[in-house]
Amino acid sequence: MTDLPPGWARVPISDVADVRGGIQKQAKRRPVKNKYPFLRVANVARGSLKLDVVHEIELFEGELERYALHAGDLLVVEGNGSAKEIGRAAMWNGEIENCVHQNHLICIRPTQAILPKYLELAWNSPDVIDQLWQVASTTSGLYTLSTAKLKRINLSVPPLAEQRRIVATLEGHLSDLVAANQAVTLAGRRTQVLWASVLNALASKPYGESTSDVPLRAIAEVAQVQGGIQKQPKRRPVNNFYPFLRVANVSRGGLNLSDVHQVELFGAEIERYRLKRGDLLVVEGNGSPEQIGRAAMWHDEIPNCVHQNHLIRVRPGPELDPGYLEHIWNAPRTAQEIRSVASSTSGLFTLSTAKVKSVRIPVPSLSTQKRLVAEVQQWRTRLDVAEQAIGSGYRRANTLRRSLLREAFAGRLVEQDPADEPASVLLERIRAERAAQGPVRRARRGKGKTAPQEETLV
Repeated sequence: MTDLPPGWARVPISDVADVRGGIQKQAKRRPVKNKYPFLRVANVARGSLKLDVVHEIELFEGELERYALHAGDLLVVEGNGSAKEIGRAAMWNGEIENCVHQNHLICIRPTQAILPKYLELAWNSPDVIDQLWQVASTTSGLYTLSTAKLKRINLSVPPLAEQRRIVATLEGHLSDLVAANQAVTLAGRRTQVLWASVLNALASKPYGESTSDVPLRAIAEVAQVQGGIQKQPKRRPVNNFYPFLRVANVSRGGLNLSDVHQVELFGAEIERYRLKRGDLLVVEGNGSPEQIGRAAMWHDEIPNCVHQNHLIRVRPGPELDPGYLEHIWNAPRTAQEIRSVASSTSGLFTLSTAKVKSVRIPVPSLSTQKRLVAEVQQWRTRLDVAEQAIGSGYRRANTLRRSLLREAFAGRLVEQDPADEPASVLLERIRAERAAQGPVRRARRGKGKTAPQEETLV
């Protein structure tokens, strides 16, 4: 980004802000006597803060003055396993008095040369995100930043007056995008509610047959340890390896096969463990009661595939249509029964083959099952079309947001005013003030919840 409008400057972040680290959490920091609110990586999203759960930390003499956050500070996430999340940041508005932050958050404190809100918007723009990806190092899949690397990130800085115009214009457009995304999210929730209603209607016996609920053991083969493989060192894939499904591959009513592991089999084990078309894979355990027992049908997408022992395999008998079993199993009413029988140990909800066998489902005639599955699939097709349109809406909104930010920080969103003081003049004045103040140059700012953006001190 070199073709900037007159009056703009392209400078490293260290020219317009102070960059500082935070507090490392240690045993001696356990909050006892002199405890203060303590922000962590989990509290910082891209462009917003999550303050519903804020931890505390022990501070010692003089540390509050050194580490306390100021209104207008930008909090940047130092490391993440996802390249897309590295360097995400949000502005601190003084929401909590005397708040500090951990060392995995880097604080960027703007000088008079840049408005805090402009800094936040620019930092989360494609220009800066691209730079962060380039400078972030990776060790064992973890992308990390440092204060030294952040100081080298370049920002496009317009005159202060134009910064105000850019912020005002961007906030208006971005607010409209947020409203549009909320409407799209609501539409997505409605499709989920409708699908749940369709499945519940299936579980409510919407057929004119007199039938009672039947325990699964009477109409299907249920196997766990006997039908699934425990991952052990000897199972490391070397010579005789096969695709291996895990809990992560099974969602409610669908399979995610983008990341399928492999496992070593011995002798004739493939004959014993191989999945068959129509098998239902049920998740045995989960920390969330809402996810316990979620299941999806195997359509033989991958030849000679096996599964781990944390998935319970249900193989329908001749009186049970596999598609009907999948739909009836994932119906909210059935899921509620599954949750009621799941046990909980240390927060982990678990099923057993015996409990799965005891779950009762309505079983009409096979012809009725097939008819009901066809009707349910018609609903699923309609909802898939709606969900595709919803996904397209999200993508368009994200593309528009990125385009807005690119235009804004390239100087193409608002008109320039020749009367504005050039950024270079203000930057030179700040450099001179810093040089005159020497090493101790950071004036303290008020700790109130707000501070005039244009009056941020050096």
